[in-house]
Formats: sequence, C-alpha cells, structure tokens
Amino acid sequence: MWNEPYLETCCRSALHRLTLVGPAGRPDGLKDGPCLARLRERGLARQRADGRYELTGEGTARHARDVLKTAV
Repeated sequence: MWNEPYLETCCRSALHRLTLVGPAGRPDGLKDGPCLARLRERGLARQRADGRYELTGEGTARHARDVLKTAV
C-alpha cells in the first residue's frame, strides 16, 4: 500500500542534487530552496549548523526508490 507523500518533479530533482553534491551539502538560498525545505520537513534531508542541506538515511532510501528505481 502506498503511504508516502508524493514528491513533485522539482523536489525529486533537488533530492537527486543532494546525492550528487555528497558531503559538501547544498547551500541554502538557491533556486531549489523551497524543495530543500520540503525535503527537510519530510525527514529526507537535514540542515546542518553551517546552513547547508544533506541527505538523511531516509532520503537516501527514497532517492534509490524514486529516482534510481532500485529496490531498497
């Protein structure tokens, strides 16, 4: 049964960019800022003390499932 909120295309793209940037994190204030905030609200990303966003374990799993289309 499907019980996860739908991620808009822009938010899936922001999720993918978070995986590409890796440990450096994505800075706040970029064009995808609203999507990063939504990902944070859903527990898929977190904002570090330096203001940059990084993936959570849940975000990594959601990326694998929704973007890479792999079974997790």
